[in-house]
Amino acid sequence: MDFDLTQSAYSNLGDLDVSGLPGDPGELAALVRDVIIHRLEGERFACVIPGERLRDDAEARYVTELLRVLRARRNVPLTVRREPAERFVGTCRDFALLLCSLLRATGTPARVRCGFATYFEEGFHDDHWVTEYRLPDGGARLVDAQVLDPSYDVPFDPLDVPRDRFLVAGDAWRLCRTGRAAPALFGVGHLDGLTGLWFVRAAVLRDLAARNGVEVLPWDGWGPELLDDAALTEDEIALIDAVSAAGSEEEARLLYRDPRLTVPDEIVSYTTYRGVRKVTLRPRAPR
Repeated sequence: MDFDLTQSAYSNLGDLDVSGLPGDPGELAALVRDVIIHRLEGERFACVIPGERLRDDAEARYVTELLRVLRARRNVPLTVRREPAERFVGTCRDFALLLCSLLRATGTPARVRCGFATYFEEGFHDDHWVTEYRLPDGGARLVDAQVLDPSYDVPFDPLDVPRDRFLVAGDAWRLCRTGRAAPALFGVGHLDGLTGLWFVRAAVLRDLAARNGVEVLPWDGWGPELLDDAALTEDEIALIDAVSAAGSEEEARLLYRDPRLTVPDEIVSYTTYRGVRKVTLRPRAPR
């Protein structure tokens, strides 16, 4: 079985009937845009998002939980466009994961990618997640379902995001390590203290996990707690150098077996609304 066609514990759709879903990646991306609202998009869509939705929705780790929330708000087929107040209140990771899940379910190999976007704030690399799917000729294309809404007015086709506008985390790490980019310009611009090489390191780990079917939340962490650049050791830097240099999916699979890189059963979640807490993950079926 093609690894990127196989649902993970996170992308699994449960009992959702997928027979009525479109097979075109662009149509699926539009569907995803119409059922999720980013928790920072309230003003953009003139929607007052209730506090409990801001706090709780984006903590849904699994697509089955996301779908449960949607059904509770309005029990209609997934293909029906929802008003902003009826949508799941998530983050970029949720747009990326749901699209990845639907692509896999309809026969297109796909995965979630973690990295940095240059199209939200001039001169800054924002922490961001997108979907990557494989073309029939073996090539790959990045899709950002979140910015499909015309209000974003990005200077490219969101269904084919240029690789220099979205940097996968390994590419961002190499730019920073070679001095071609400043680590302070990578992270979450609207939150104090969430920039730097240590943050890029965390993105590299999350991207490696996602490539191996473990699509964690954007604020999940494991291994040594590193919350500033001063905490980065030479050994840790060498480890991330090796991950970012992986040139094939086979290498990424082998690297992920390293216990320093594998997502353990218990992780630490540095949540915005719930504080720092330990979380036990759902058992993962072999893929």
